[in-house]
Amino acid sequence: MANLKAAFDKAVADSKTLPEKPDNMTLLKIYSLYKQATEGDVQGKRPGFTDMVGRAKHDAWATLKGKGTDAAMQEYVDLIESLK
Repeated sequence: MANLKAAFDKAVADSKTLPEKPDNMTLLKIYSLYKQATEGDVQGKRPGFTDMVGRAKHDAWATLKGKGTDAAMQEYVDLIESLK
């Protein structure tokens, strides 16, 4: 677990220095995996239709409901590594 947490923390830092900005779908995947790994299942109400960005983020995070912290961390690390 300590190794996974260290790899996750490194991937979070690496995500800020990627060679090019990922497309929006990949950014949503990065966001949702990060939130699932750090906070667990989605919380709060779904934003209204006027908040399209907030709604997309909420929906992306909600698709990961039930995924464990370790699994989300590992997927996040793998995704960031694939973008380097």
